[in-house]
Amino acid sequence: MVTLAAPPDAMAVDAATNLAVMVREVDGAAALAAVLEDRRFNAVALGPGLGVGAATRDLVHAALAGPRAVVLDADALTSFADDPEDLFAALRKRGGAATVLTPHDGEFSRLFGHLSEIRQAASKLDKARAAAAVASAVVLLKGGDTTIADLDGRAAINANAPAHLATAGAGDVLTGFVAGLCAQGMDGFAAAMAAAWLHGAAAAAIGPGLISEDLSEAMPRVYARLFDSPQSSPARLAGGRR
Repeated sequence: MVTLAAPPDAMAVDAATNLAVMVREVDGAAALAAVLEDRRFNAVALGPGLGVGAATRDLVHAALAGPRAVVLDADALTSFADDPEDLFAALRKRGGAATVLTPHDGEFSRLFGHLSEIRQAASKLDKARAAAAVASAVVLLKGGDTTIADLDGRAAINANAPAHLATAGAGDVLTGFVAGLCAQGMDGFAAAMAAAWLHGAAAAAIGPGLISEDLSEAMPRVYARLFDSPQSSPARLAGGRR
């Protein structure tokens, strides 16, 4: 069950264009904090199209201040580019709550590029592991070889993403996949790995010419393939490496 937190001036448009989800007016960080007092909201995704600046930083802090799973992407990450430690400090206070960061290379560099352990890392895998340790969060570093690292050193490389997945908005859909799996009870690392595989499988099911809106529509086909063929598990089909 999904609720879109919309600012007042976007309520009418969001309600008219998102018929499959609920829309609730949320005007700023204090309003978001009040909404999240309802424990039924057990996972929050923030960032795509949110805008860069202090208002977004405040929304992120409001989301992080509680036990729900939090997935941060795009503007929710870039808004901390001038003070990454502000974000890292908030993440370290999360305890066992699932937190997943889903940057592409540019967003990753803005947050972690100043750190010596990142600059000295020999591979993308080492970078993701170092970032997860610094941020105390799962890091899903997007790309053709999407790399997922947990803060305890576990890591996975997803290898089933076709090249035509590189289209505008596809990464935003991946953020939603991660949040949806967290909402169903998966821990952050498992949710990030499964979401990356499902994302690639959906893109393969659609084929060349896909746009981001196609990905969620392909999920019934992906799930049908899994449920109809017990041998077709993500581990068997993805070619993933851990």
